[in-house]
Amino acid sequence: MRVHILGICGTFMGGLAVMAKQLGHTVTGSDAGVYPPMSTQLEAEGIELMKGYSADNLASKPDIVVIGNALSRGNEEVEAVLNLGLAYTSGAQWLAEHVLQNRWVLAVAGTHGKTTSSSMLAWILEYAGLKPGFLIGGVPLNFGISARLGESDYFVIEADEYDTAFFDKRSKFVHYRPKTCVLNNLEFDHADIFDDLDAIKRQFHHLIRTVPNNGLLISPADDENLDDVLTQGCWSPIEKINSGGSQDAQWSVDNEEVGEGRFDVFHKNTLMGRIDWSLSGRHNVSNALGAIAAAHHIGVEPAQAIEALTTFKNVKRRMEIRAVINDITLYDDFAHHPTAIASTMAGLRGKVGQQRIIAVLEPRSNTMKMGVHKETLLPSLSEADRAFIYMPKDVDWPINLDEYPTINVFTSMDKLIEEVVHETQPNDHVLFMSNGGFGGIHQKVEDLLKG
Repeated sequence: MRVHILGICGTFMGGLAVMAKQLGHTVTGSDAGVYPPMSTQLEAEGIELMKGYSADNLASKPDIVVIGNALSRGNEEVEAVLNLGLAYTSGAQWLAEHVLQNRWVLAVAGTHGKTTSSSMLAWILEYAGLKPGFLIGGVPLNFGISARLGESDYFVIEADEYDTAFFDKRSKFVHYRPKTCVLNNLEFDHADIFDDLDAIKRQFHHLIRTVPNNGLLISPADDENLDDVLTQGCWSPIEKINSGGSQDAQWSVDNEEVGEGRFDVFHKNTLMGRIDWSLSGRHNVSNALGAIAAAHHIGVEPAQAIEALTTFKNVKRRMEIRAVINDITLYDDFAHHPTAIASTMAGLRGKVGQQRIIAVLEPRSNTMKMGVHKETLLPSLSEADRAFIYMPKDVDWPINLDEYPTINVFTSMDKLIEEVVHETQPNDHVLFMSNGGFGGIHQKVEDLLKG
């Protein structure tokens, strides 16, 4: 079968392309931005990439066109698909029909932590010898790839609540039909497609409706929004996790040294073992509990899961150390929601103690650009000794810095880079946060510091 993918250089669609190729299909794809690392990964798989969207890209008359959710009506190639009467589907639907059928799907959903949690879970299963398939919205460093078919019935997927396609406005995760489902947390996000928090809760309720009664839901003990979702109807067993130190949950922690990356894991008040790793922050403690509980559902003993997590290497762009130059440490992180920003900052503070933290943030997500989180953005940076925010001129909501003398806003990337380089000194920790490329600022600052 000839499969053509629109938006192929996105992490999700690129991973889907790799699996389609592994299934024996002839795969091609187009994207507005064809660039490394995804372009080189796809080319290494023998997948033909076409730069830009054009009706000419369909000259091979593919048997099926898989359309990513970034594509909409008015796009030249989308219009050509419709005019030519070609068969088309969404990425989530194609995945459900060609990869997930007859698999035990372990899904990780939530506003924050999906990529890290699903990477932890996939690594636990791999460590246990189960050789799972997975599709993750990032590159787990333990694997070096974002997707693979696997060699067992188990498939781990990062379950995104974003909409499926221009012709299917349901959340992508309703297609996956998991038997094991981790619900990390729930907050308002994606204001470009959801009117309010209740609209997101409705989609999470639709996900819960797809979990069988011999499956398992794993949810935090202290998330009121998820509790609201569960009270709308639940037909599956639920296990609660509590990363706050309390034993009031099936899965909990104690004797925490979170700043040092050490904590004890308990199951039903019985000690299972101690995690000692390089990750920081309470959010990663919660991620670990969810992954351990999900692995336990398919028979992996907690002691083995804990052992696996001591060798977990995290995900690219999740507190990834880019470089250490003149005793200045540069980090790259994907955080772009105030809650994730605050959690990341608190984790770094616990790790570095009194050493200075310089936060450099690009509020790039559609929700941020709309100003939805403008009241909570500045407080989320409170752990930083200095913070710089890049606000390009097309972002037109005001920031009041009167109560935040340590925060500065820049509309010029060149001036921002100049100030970051000028400000840094030995033993500083410079944390870049963006869900995009941030104009290549990481490399530019690194080069200047070296110079």
